[in-house]
Amino acid sequence: MNHLQKLRTTYILRWVASNCFQNHIRSSETLFRLIGSFYFVQNPRLYRTKKIVKPDNDAYCDVSSGGDVSKVPIATREAQAALLEYLHSTRNLQFLDAEHMSKNSPYFLEKILNKVGNDNEENIGRAITRFFRYHPVNEFEPFFESLGLKPCEYSHLLPRDLIFLNDDDLLLENYHVLCNYGFARKKIGMIYKEATEVFRYDFGVLRSKLQAFEKLGLSQLFVRKVIVRNPKFLVGDVNLEFIKVLEILKSMGIEFSWIGEHSTEQSTFNWRTMFSFLSFCSKIGCSEEQLRILIRQHPEILFEDSGNMALSLVGFLLKFGTSMNEICLMFQQFPQIKLGEFFTNLRQCVVFLNEIEMEAKEIGNIVRTHPVLLGTCALKKTSSLLTILKVGRKRLCAIILEDPQEMKKWVMGCRLKPLPRLQLKEEESDTLKAEFLLEVGFEENSKQFETALKDLRTRARDLRERFDLIVEAGLERKDVCDMVRVAPLILKQKKEVLKTKIDYFVNDFGYPISSLKPFPQYLMYNMKTVKCRLSMYNWLKDRKLVEPTLALSTIITCSDKLFVTRYVNRHPGGHQVWQSLKNSD
Repeated sequence: MNHLQKLRTTYILRWVASNCFQNHIRSSETLFRLIGSFYFVQNPRLYRTKKIVKPDNDAYCDVSSGGDVSKVPIATREAQAALLEYLHSTRNLQFLDAEHMSKNSPYFLEKILNKVGNDNEENIGRAITRFFRYHPVNEFEPFFESLGLKPCEYSHLLPRDLIFLNDDDLLLENYHVLCNYGFARKKIGMIYKEATEVFRYDFGVLRSKLQAFEKLGLSQLFVRKVIVRNPKFLVGDVNLEFIKVLEILKSMGIEFSWIGEHSTEQSTFNWRTMFSFLSFCSKIGCSEEQLRILIRQHPEILFEDSGNMALSLVGFLLKFGTSMNEICLMFQQFPQIKLGEFFTNLRQCVVFLNEIEMEAKEIGNIVRTHPVLLGTCALKKTSSLLTILKVGRKRLCAIILEDPQEMKKWVMGCRLKPLPRLQLKEEESDTLKAEFLLEVGFEENSKQFETALKDLRTRARDLRERFDLIVEAGLERKDVCDMVRVAPLILKQKKEVLKTKIDYFVNDFGYPISSLKPFPQYLMYNMKTVKCRLSMYNWLKDRKLVEPTLALSTIITCSDKLFVTRYVNRHPGGHQVWQSLKNSD
């Protein structure tokens, strides 16, 4: 009798698998009821009235994902049915587990088909059934593959001393807990891969952990999103930063259901970073109401990279001297644009302002006063703007300083026309510049005069300011005029650069300002080169290895190779000191 029952059960299972794949089950006529490991059928219909035509297309199709069954190769269908029968009937796995494993383990089935051979498609199901009867397989392979892992990902996860799933009670128990909680089976593999210890929890432990999240007021959907992105969340105690973030959001009146709606499976959920961002907003003076409105209107500020992008934006603004109140105001006026796009535009605008040679102080002022404008302008490339507008960098700087809103006209996608020429102003500028050079002592229409007029491409007002700066450093006006005639390009440098070089020369190295008169070219050299040379010279002078009164031009104008040969080599440790100076900032 037992033998007949077994044959009957086996026959029914094979019939179910075959008819499911051929789409010939009529749910209104056939009802199944599972008792133990046997199926009893009400109103059974174990025959077919019409011959089914075999499909010509043997392309593989994943039936579990709703694919067209007719496109599944016959051999694959037979193998799936045989594996389902083996796992459920022979190995006593739950039907849903066995079905999912049989339909979602193509690599494993391909390996089995290669072992039994699939030349005769009519008998392939019988051959696989016979193979399973005499060759027990490692059930963990199709199990892990059905969870979304590839063989290369689960090969090292296979138990060394087990091949039957039922022998690992804790694995199946915790797996079923996750399934019953609503986790997609193909997502569970990633949880196993990143937090294997979760599947070693004793009975009831994992369920209690999941319930602990719900007691905080979180929905199952939100909990699933959190754990899928960070499986380690199920390891150890509930994350402290996570609790703090939830408390802050709850105090602001933001429901957890809203968080679940606006977070995606791509959200990283770094709760420590989220907590840092929310705490920072409080420190800069944002009230709970302002922060609530901000997060509700722009949820990506909190969820995009877990607030790390927002913190990076704040750090970028602080570098330009933006105050806390200005940052808070910027967030209150934040436009309808993604945070990442806003930050990219802001940085590109700063690069643009630097490329058109705007003063650092002026760039800082624009960043502080117009951060929202810069964050919404996706500017064209600097070279393109200069070419299309047919203007120079200085005029572009002047336009922006006069009205930064003009940058809105230069964004990508806008058609531009050349700006009208300011011929009169350019001629006036050249005239004023020529007058300044004549005052300094250049001869009109001389070759030296024409060269200086051409090389000094800046406003006459700037030239006068830089000239006066050198005079105010302690030199006579007549001496500075002589210096400019010898090296006119010293006035091409910005005031801040000239001031830094003079301060370093006088205060750090103790040279008298008068030492610049015979060698004004000092002001044209790179500061790092000057620092290295003078520091090395002072080091040698302290050891009385060089003359203490060497001319500044002698120290600076020679090449590095000659400097090393002539001075550095005078001490055994000179090379080490020299390299240290060159590598220092």
